[in-house]
Amino acid sequence: MAFITRLLIKFSLLALCLGWAVAAQAESMRATRAEAVIGTQGQLNVNSRFNTTLPAALQDALRQGVTLNFELNYQLVAPKLLAYNMRFNPLVDTVKPVIYRLSYHPLTDKYRVTVGTFSTEYSQLDTALRAVGSIANWQVHPKSTFARGDANQIQANVRLNLSSNQLPKPFQVNTLSSKNWNLDSGWVRLRVRAG
Repeated sequence: MAFITRLLIKFSLLALCLGWAVAAQAESMRATRAEAVIGTQGQLNVNSRFNTTLPAALQDALRQGVTLNFELNYQLVAPKLLAYNMRFNPLVDTVKPVIYRLSYHPLTDKYRVTVGTFSTEYSQLDTALRAVGSIANWQVHPKSTFARGDANQIQANVRLNLSSNQLPKPFQVNTLSSKNWNLDSGWVRLRVRAG
């Protein structure tokens, strides 16, 4: 009888842990691709893709007409040596983030992702979310910044997050009181290679 009780407790704990893991994964933002390529002329280009799942409250807000803004940020961690800084553009650490605007249009029953002046419509939310944070050949450093052999010395990161300060004021209050409204991938290290 004690064996069966211990077995039931173990299964209960396993089911509880799996439930927490599924709940944590249900509302997440994680990188599925994060790489930087040193171009033939010494520029550094970033390619990324994220898997994002919105919590139910954000999905409801989106369907109610709230536009969600996401920021894709880049940061150079190394090299920070003076020799490299002499070669770099003085504004090397001021790469502007890429802004993704996700909106829903009830008349067409479509989701729209806008980056700058370019926008694309999607029938499904999960398909639209795959476009958020996806970028190819984003030039973060200009030509003649790196040599092709510098790949193993470069450490750089990207980060995708929901810009809660761009939400309407009532929703900004929700971001302070609920972790469900704070979507952030955290800094993800880029795999750097020569192109």
